[in-house]
Amino acid sequence: MSKILVVDDNRGIRLLLFETLKEDHYEVEMAANGEEALRVFVDFVPEIILLDMKMPGMSGIETLEKIRAIDGRTVVIMMTAYEDIQYMELAEDLGISYYISKPFDLFELRERLRQILNSPG
Repeated sequence: MSKILVVDDNRGIRLLLFETLKEDHYEVEMAANGEEALRVFVDFVPEIILLDMKMPGMSGIETLEKIRAIDGRTVVIMMTAYEDIQYMELAEDLGISYYISKPFDLFELRERLRQILNSPG
């Protein structure tokens, strides 16, 4: 069973993604902020992280930097409601795999996850 970590400061988004991904038979953990995400990441070791870009405290970019210091291979999908080119370029430099704009389409997200998990590599 594939493991996915959902990191978002918005409880509603976390719960929506948790329930949706559980229905799709993924093992899912959630984190409300960057610090919590790092703790969960080390123990849970997900294949994919859905990471909110803008969070209070440690931003998604800062969280991504720390995740990359631990593991450079984990697939990270950055979720954002903002079109901030500077942050997007930073995220790309840190090796994110994809962007998802909020509000996102759950069908598109599910398809993207299937593609990632079924690709050889």
